[in-house]
Amino acid sequence: MNMKGLIKSKRQWLLFFSITALGISSITTQIIVIREFLTVFHGNELVFGIILANWLFITGMGAYLGRYFKRKKLGINLLIVLQIVIAFLPFFYIWIIRNLRNFIFLPGELIGLSKIFLSSLFILFPYCLISGFLLNLVCSIFSKKEESRNIGKVYFIDNIGDILGGLLFSFVFIYFLNHYQTIFFLMLINLAAAFSLGLFVRNKIFLYTIVLLFIIGTVFFFSFDLDKITKEQQYKNQELLEQKSTPYGDIVITKTAEQLNFYENGLILFTTENTIANEETVHYAMVQSINPKNVLLISGGISGTIKEILKYNVSSIDYVELDPYLISIGRRYTNNLENNKVRIINQDGRLFVRRTEKKYDVIIIDLPDPSTAQINRFYTKEFFKEAKKILEKNGVISLSLSAYGNYLNKETKRMYSVIYKTMRDSFNNVIIIPGERSYFIASDSKLSYNISGLVGKRGIRTSYVNSFYLKGKLTEERIKYLMGSLKRDVEVNRDFTPIAYYYYLLYWIQHFRFNFTLFFVILGAVILIYLLRTSSVSFAISTIGFSASSLEVLILIGFQVLYGYAYHKISIIITSFMIGLALGSYYANKHIDKIGKKEFMRLLLSLAFYSTILPLLLFFMNKIHNIVLLSISSQLILPIFMIIIAYLTGMAFPLASKLSSKQEVRKIAAELYSADLFGACIGALLSSSFLIPILGIFRVSLLIAGINIISWLVLWYRQ
Repeated sequence: MNMKGLIKSKRQWLLFFSITALGISSITTQIIVIREFLTVFHGNELVFGIILANWLFITGMGAYLGRYFKRKKLGINLLIVLQIVIAFLPFFYIWIIRNLRNFIFLPGELIGLSKIFLSSLFILFPYCLISGFLLNLVCSIFSKKEESRNIGKVYFIDNIGDILGGLLFSFVFIYFLNHYQTIFFLMLINLAAAFSLGLFVRNKIFLYTIVLLFIIGTVFFFSFDLDKITKEQQYKNQELLEQKSTPYGDIVITKTAEQLNFYENGLILFTTENTIANEETVHYAMVQSINPKNVLLISGGISGTIKEILKYNVSSIDYVELDPYLISIGRRYTNNLENNKVRIINQDGRLFVRRTEKKYDVIIIDLPDPSTAQINRFYTKEFFKEAKKILEKNGVISLSLSAYGNYLNKETKRMYSVIYKTMRDSFNNVIIIPGERSYFIASDSKLSYNISGLVGKRGIRTSYVNSFYLKGKLTEERIKYLMGSLKRDVEVNRDFTPIAYYYYLLYWIQHFRFNFTLFFVILGAVILIYLLRTSSVSFAISTIGFSASSLEVLILIGFQVLYGYAYHKISIIITSFMIGLALGSYYANKHIDKIGKKEFMRLLLSLAFYSTILPLLLFFMNKIHNIVLLSISSQLILPIFMIIIAYLTGMAFPLASKLSSKQEVRKIAAELYSADLFGACIGALLSSSFLIPILGIFRVSLLIAGINIISWLVLWYRQ
């Protein structure tokens, strides 16, 4: 190989390292930033969709702007400068996000959708714009011959970086490093990539600058506990006792006076002094059982509910809590778990109910409202049927929803009605007891509102749940109003049609006077303008981006329903998607001379086919009752299905690059990257937050299939 060939080979390997570093840092920064935003905004899937959509939209904008960069000689120098910027930006991001409620919003303020959209858009703008621009920039400098096939190579290398970043975060960073430590690691690999490029171009100014920045950054990082400092700023006027980012959420324990406050993802889980909530959660359900011996408690045991359950002559309490870190800090700061009758189970509650063969007299579900698709799984018809199987003949099950005083608005009435009707589908009797929260009690045996009489008869000593307290709370008028507000014309809440989650979203959105009609009109106008201005190939790439992000959400929700919320297992699904992308991209790049328009069109039909198959697959898997067979199928079949979909998606980009090869590389890359990210942006925004709750998984799958068929027709007609 001659000297010119060696230089070209060395440059490509350095670019490979640079792109991989950018891929690792991009996916990891995205995960960290979204987690931080969700903590500040107390977010659900809708907030997640808005932030992810902004991320993809701005990245696509950066990729599109890359088409106007013509000074190719400055390419590598500009890449070095921007990679240095990318290395340090995330440090400021975490600080800014954690101080949003100090600088912009009020502590405790319920932040509206428009504020969430604008603040996240503004904060994400620099990083995402640079990140998107860099993808296009690398495509332009990767080959001097302006070969469009190099776009597919860059796409493949970027996927490798995404895979590595996803694996590192899921299995290493989240367990051993906090967010600032993770960002420091990303800084190191980006500076290393920039330094390598600096050596290649022999620019001493770059090299000295990078070394100086590395020294300053390292000294500053090890001199200050940035994670603790910014957390203390986030929880002002409270003494910070503990903080940890776990696979399940961001856990913080603070102290105000003598009260301990336990937060998860910015929301207060419980305090150590909330006796009213503990008593209502336990006694409203426990007194309905004649002689409760075995009790299952799903979440909330650290708050003190276990002590209330122990006032009855129970034989055992099985306490299920997802996050083991909550248990460890609960033992460290309280004595609420110290009893030999208590068996602690660190597992997803839904998965435990499905697997256990033990029978219970009372099941108490101490979870928040169905504000997310994950929590909604404990309010569905399928869950109640599973719970009924592990209840004794006259067993009792209890859950609660937020109380809204003496008035229920339209959305709240619908949500209450859905939960009531869903429980009545499985149990003969259901009553709703108004209190600090509204408690839904269900059983096949007779239930009573005479709580104070039953508590007194049992000789249970309580501070609040007694005749004096309940006289003003549990009145006949309040019960009649509550039961009279229930609607009959509502659907049953199901795993794959989470209608209760949808009504909760509507209730939540009503706080902000959000104009849905205007939102969808603007969104529709943007999509229409885009379709009229774009090429058929770019439209197809947008369709594939939309399909890929939507189907990934569908499979993740389906996996949670089938297997439960298991972080490692969900990471397998996400990693499967990334592996499929890389395999598809690799295959298309390798055989790019032999494949073309026909194969590209077949991809669209294949995605339509697999979109139709997915709900049928989930339906049949949900009918599997053998736990071993269900575990194997959910952890084998769904990842394979995810790889297939991602494989088709990964093949699309190199093929689209070939079909658009008449243009300049920078213009092709700009158009295709932005089209892919635009489609993924729409899919991320709409699927989990609107389409799935309203239409259900089956109809959304058919919608995805229909969009791919339309895209196929457009490509066939216009290309």
